[in-house]
Formats: sequence, C-alpha cells, structure tokens
Amino acid sequence: MLGAYTPLRDFFLALGLAAFVVEAWAFIDAITRPGQAFVATGKQTKQLWLIILGVAAVVGLAGAVYGVGPTSILPVAAFVAAAIYLADVRPKVKDFPKNGGSSSGPYGPW
Repeated sequence: MLGAYTPLRDFFLALGLAAFVVEAWAFIDAITRPGQAFVATGKQTKQLWLIILGVAAVVGLAGAVYGVGPTSILPVAAFVAAAIYLADVRPKVKDFPKNGGSSSGPYGPW
C-alpha cells in the first residue's frame, strides 16, 4: 500500500523544493540590495528582511529535505514571507541606485 502514495509524495517533494528555491532567491536578492533602499522606499529595514528571509529559507530547506507535509504551517508561512518580499518589497528596492544616488542630478551625474 505504501507504493500507492509515491507519486503524491514525489509531487509534494518537488513542490517543497520549488518553494525552497523561491525562498533562497528572495534571501539572496535581499543580500544584494543596498540597506538605504529599504528605508527610503518605506519598507522595513534590510536587517529585518534578512532575518525573515533567512529563517524562511531554513524552514523551507527543512520542509523540503525532511518532507514536512504541505499543510504544515511553517513551510507555508516561509513561502508567504518570500512571496511578500518578491511581490512587494523587491520591485521598490530594485530601482534604487546602488551608490545611493547622492551625486546624480535629474539628467545624470553632476
């Protein structure tokens, strides 16, 4: 009887791995963004987002490796945190100049 659930188990394993990839991508993206961009765009601080996304990536990895069920709240919350970052925070902070934009005028550098 255990063999009957193999395709479903494999599906949820693939789903967990895909969720972990999204969480890791969000964490790595947050690392590469300047800290001033988060505050300047009205989002939380970079440190807070790194903590949230780091914990989400660890929970997602544990969920994918140990096969925590898809209805468990922690992997779902981890994916939601990464999705919020990617859908709301990332579009705002990615347009922020890497050098802080302090030496640029409206038509380019001074």
